[in-house]
Amino acid sequence: MTYAFMIEPQDFIALENEDELIEKCQEWGLLSGKATKLKTFYYKGNGLNMPCTIIGYVDHMAAVIQLDNGQKHCIHPSYLKEMQASSYSARSISTAVTDRSTEPSISDTVTPVTPANVTPTPDALANPDEIPADLDDAEDTDTDEFSSGLKGDPDGLVEEYVGPQSGAASEAKPKAKTASKAKSVKIDLPEGKVKMSAVVKEFTTVPNHFSDNDDEVIIYEAVTITEPDVIDVGEAWSSHSATVKKQELEVGDVITFEAKIIKKKLTRNPVPYKINNPSKIQKEG
Repeated sequence: MTYAFMIEPQDFIALENEDELIEKCQEWGLLSGKATKLKTFYYKGNGLNMPCTIIGYVDHMAAVIQLDNGQKHCIHPSYLKEMQASSYSARSISTAVTDRSTEPSISDTVTPVTPANVTPTPDALANPDEIPADLDDAEDTDTDEFSSGLKGDPDGLVEEYVGPQSGAASEAKPKAKTASKAKSVKIDLPEGKVKMSAVVKEFTTVPNHFSDNDDEVIIYEAVTITEPDVIDVGEAWSSHSATVKKQELEVGDVITFEAKIIKKKLTRNPVPYKINNPSKIQKEG
């Protein structure tokens, strides 16, 4: 049996072993930071409640799971986390959204209370639930961290977010991106694991909306792929995982290791590449 709702990934990064999978699940908040073993995860969307296997990810916002029929499906990690709660309802959110069309509107069920000394204008009566104008000034949300609870997005996948279309702030953003693109140099990154060297530049944290705590990360400089071909990468970053913490790294340490490197910008930082699952780490000097 095949499921029509499945979103098959065009391409994704496979998690090749249990250690990589545990580390990724910890990053998403699906496992505690002290977990050493995997547990069974369940997919409860679209009226289903069945075990699923996490096999990889497309990016920070899309995990890839596989159901018992072999179909692969993209899902937001935070939404998959919600499904693990015993109280989670398997009723499809998409169905619930469709049903809203038959529900009475707020104006039908709520009687607006107007102070005696205030006379409502015709526009106010015609639009009782109009959004206040001051909400237009709310801070833009980073596309990498956009909330999964969007209407019509049952598995929490946000394909595109279009910000404000007018005003000085919205006009300034495209110009900034154009400038950064002009300065960047395109690098053809290898697909598999490679040997690398790097210098520890900084320890920092970035927000993680999948967890109550911020993510610890390391920013590296002078990053170089040494084998199979020598490629100067520049700056890159990685998670400050339990494996990396064992090395007790300090700023200025020169290290060599094996890892995959992908093009993935660090949240709110101009670091364009991510180092995935570094192993065989050695400090020089």
